[in-house]
Amino acid sequence: MKGFTFDDIPDQSGRTALVTGANTGIGYHIAEMLAKNGAHVLMGCRSMDRAQSARDDMLKAVPGAEIDIVELDLEDMASVRAAAEGIDSLDLLINNAGIMWVPHGIGTGGAERHFAVNHLGHFALASLLLPALAKGKDPRVVVQSSIAHRPAAIDFENLSGEHDYALQKFYGQSKLANLMFALELDRRLRAAGSPIASIACHPGVAKTELTRQVGWAKIVMPIFGPLLNTAKQGALPALQAATDAAAQGGDYYGPYGFMEATGGSSGRAVATATARDPLLAARLWEISKDMTGVDPGLAPAT
Repeated sequence: MKGFTFDDIPDQSGRTALVTGANTGIGYHIAEMLAKNGAHVLMGCRSMDRAQSARDDMLKAVPGAEIDIVELDLEDMASVRAAAEGIDSLDLLINNAGIMWVPHGIGTGGAERHFAVNHLGHFALASLLLPALAKGKDPRVVVQSSIAHRPAAIDFENLSGEHDYALQKFYGQSKLANLMFALELDRRLRAAGSPIASIACHPGVAKTELTRQVGWAKIVMPIFGPLLNTAKQGALPALQAATDAAAQGGDYYGPYGFMEATGGSSGRAVATATARDPLLAARLWEISKDMTGVDPGLAPAT
């Protein structure tokens, strides 16, 4: 069976897409390909200098593209609110930005930083942008998860990471939260009769800047890097979730290759039973509301 490729991206003219973390890596290629296919792209980035440099590069590759920068720091709820308030109408929200394997630190709501940035920041952003998305054409929220969600569990009693902190454990927990949120958001949107679809994806194992803070990665990546997906290949599942006419709310996409780790095309991915558990997702939803101070205003699906 043929997977989704860059050639399968339909015309995106007339659509506006906000891509978080669009200045580098996978996010850059998501934004670039959406712009190449006619979308008005909003680059949601923390560093304005890096965002401007990335925008300049995109415009060289896609002359005449409509690309704007939205200042956005997912670790700062005031920044998240300000970014959302500046957007009146939106067709696509691609929650892509993230941090990986960073030293322990405390962020939003007293949460450990992986959870705070990767999950809570995007939970708040998506929630605040639901009114803008409701005005959109075939509106979608796309949430970037990871195959790191597979062995993970949400330690609700230790979200601060003050006990037994481990890089991979807490990164995996944040990516499980991403997937649980995407699926729960879609359940609630369907129950509310909303036109918005929530779709999840993951990039497989792609060579990006996420591991730049890990010392051993500088040694390992030159050896194993050629075996991994490129950042551009890692963008395909998100692009399928965002643009494929056959994609539906609650779907989950990943690389269409060996163990969903690599591959030059995208297709259906497998979520764990934990990720699909509506009771755990409902608990995560309530805690996320409390920690961010943001209420999406969606009742649980019955």
